[in-house]
Amino acid sequence: MSLTVAIVGRPNVGKSTLFNRLIRKRLAIVDDTPGVTRDRRYGEAHLGNLTFTVIDTAGLEEGIDDSLEGRMRQQTEAAIAESDVTLLVFDARAGITPMDEHFARIVRKAKRPVILIANKAEGRAGLAAAQEGFSLGLGTPLPLSAEHGEGLGDLYDALEPIAVKKAGQKSAAHLDAELEEVAPLDLEEDKWQEGDGDEDVVEAPPAPKHLQLAIVGRPNVGKSTLVNALLGENRLLTGPEAGITRDSIAIDWSWKGQAIRLIDTAGLRRHSRVTEKLERLSGADTRRAIQYAHVVVLVLDANDMLEKQDLTIARQVVEEGRALIIAANKWDSIEDKNAAIKKLNERIDWSLPQAKGIPVMTVSAMTERGLDKLMATVLDIYATWNRRVSTAKLNRWLSEVTAMHPPPLVSGRRIKIRYITQIKTRPPTFALFASKADELPDSYHRYLVKSLRDVFNLPGTPIRLIMRRTDNPYDSERD
Repeated sequence: MSLTVAIVGRPNVGKSTLFNRLIRKRLAIVDDTPGVTRDRRYGEAHLGNLTFTVIDTAGLEEGIDDSLEGRMRQQTEAAIAESDVTLLVFDARAGITPMDEHFARIVRKAKRPVILIANKAEGRAGLAAAQEGFSLGLGTPLPLSAEHGEGLGDLYDALEPIAVKKAGQKSAAHLDAELEEVAPLDLEEDKWQEGDGDEDVVEAPPAPKHLQLAIVGRPNVGKSTLVNALLGENRLLTGPEAGITRDSIAIDWSWKGQAIRLIDTAGLRRHSRVTEKLERLSGADTRRAIQYAHVVVLVLDANDMLEKQDLTIARQVVEEGRALIIAANKWDSIEDKNAAIKKLNERIDWSLPQAKGIPVMTVSAMTERGLDKLMATVLDIYATWNRRVSTAKLNRWLSEVTAMHPPPLVSGRRIKIRYITQIKTRPPTFALFASKADELPDSYHRYLVKSLRDVFNLPGTPIRLIMRRTDNPYDSERD
């Protein structure tokens, strides 16, 4: 079983920088603003021949339990409780503060091995300042610079004996072989790109280890509450304050045998309202989560649903080619439910014609109403997003649809549509070969896409229809 290491400390001592350094990716947002991290984040760390689970945590705060700071402290205490070893980080430049002393007592009470990290200990001055850590009574401070990667060898030396003990006194070499089988936690890239080669022979990609499900929406619509309800535990920080979540948190989960990577994201506001650097970073992190998701659930507040910003987010999801589901949260607070759902469906049909048939689910994260139907719909639309149609069926359809409504004339000659094939799934992508393909009107393109969606049962998923020009070398009017 993998070693689990929690990184804790007061705000702004470099915990997220150390987390990113250990997992060798920039997953956690790093900024000079104290308290950027609020939820605990997990990653697979690599240090020498050690592979272990590392937990980034919120800065330990002295707050009452019902305050935001108190709830952040509870998240950190949960990380300490489930870890095998705690890295208590302090700022070597600032020296030991009363808050460092307070939280040294907290980690000592947890009765877990503690490694004291003096971060930002670059150069001789930093090394000298690191010695102040002796006053905490947690052993010799380990000088380290997470930003520059200095001191990681000493950290390895401190962790390696604990890892060997965790594995039952196995040698480090045996431990390495065992831990290499741990699956990585980074997001799987699945962005579609139009290539230059023989796209008509591209095979469907293999099924991913995880269905990547991103939960997105405006601030304070209940995204983190929904994730907690799905998981059945208070895994993420929630509360009445808007904008609690600041960076995307990926959680590995399983629903009825399907492995799912559940991604909670920061709320997206209109660009004109975003003035702080930290919120811009959070927004960029959310947009990245959308780009690499398979299915995206756009959460709305049922009392104030489908505002302009909701539509902006929905269009971005569709443009990225992700499968989209709309979830109207807090549905238990709506009095006239029939009128509300009718209004919502009409607005979606009018505003998002490029993905007609988007599933609309009504849920209540607080009461856990509608969650099973939501997840069943996630699996259904994921299957649609992966659907492949045979070339024979496509060309029979093409003959019928062009006979019913022939392509228009261009310069007195009718555009000849010759052939269609599916070149990709995720989302369903088709190549249509035609003479004067670049002159086919948008209206006829939309007509073909609508017919594809209806005939082959592709509701709610984006459909890409790429025009390919075919030239007849014996045609006197060849361009």
